[in-house]
Amino acid sequence: MSDIIKQHMQTSAKVKLSVAEHCAKPAAEAAHAIAHSLKQGGKLMLCGNGGSAGDAQHLAAEFVATLNHQKQRPGLAALALTTDTSFITAYSNDFGFEGIFERQIQALGKSGDVLIGISTSGNSANVEKAMAYAKAHGITTIAMTGESGGKLASHADILIAVPSPSTMHIQESHIALGHAMTAMVEDLMA
Repeated sequence: MSDIIKQHMQTSAKVKLSVAEHCAKPAAEAAHAIAHSLKQGGKLMLCGNGGSAGDAQHLAAEFVATLNHQKQRPGLAALALTTDTSFITAYSNDFGFEGIFERQIQALGKSGDVLIGISTSGNSANVEKAMAYAKAHGITTIAMTGESGGKLASHADILIAVPSPSTMHIQESHIALGHAMTAMVEDLMA
């Protein structure tokens, strides 16, 4: 049975080596865009569904708290649009699920902010609507997806497409990329 674990970890490592090769440049561009926005008084918003919602929350926490506990720094303005269950359930009940993130960006976003839309398929309808609205309103859009980029690719100022068809390995890579981008933003903000 330990062979199953070993195989999974080896495949995950191979995907991450491919991510380092194919995604470092757009991830660095994303970190620069986030740092620029934060320096100008903007904020970072993140959204996604399921595991990607968890990733959005995880990464927002790293920005607000800190990634590296050895480096003292002020909190950075970031929020996951996935955490307000009262709003999400009220809006979904009255208007449907597809507009939940778009509506929050209408209320909370402003030109100069940054939105990271996370979707392993790149085809989450509510993330796509949020990205389209954000892009049309001067908010820098970053899509974190799987290999195809899906529908989010057309709404992304920066596309970070993990070169894998496997949802679990895409999600593992999204967190690794998010940590790397947070570390870079922390350095850029110093």
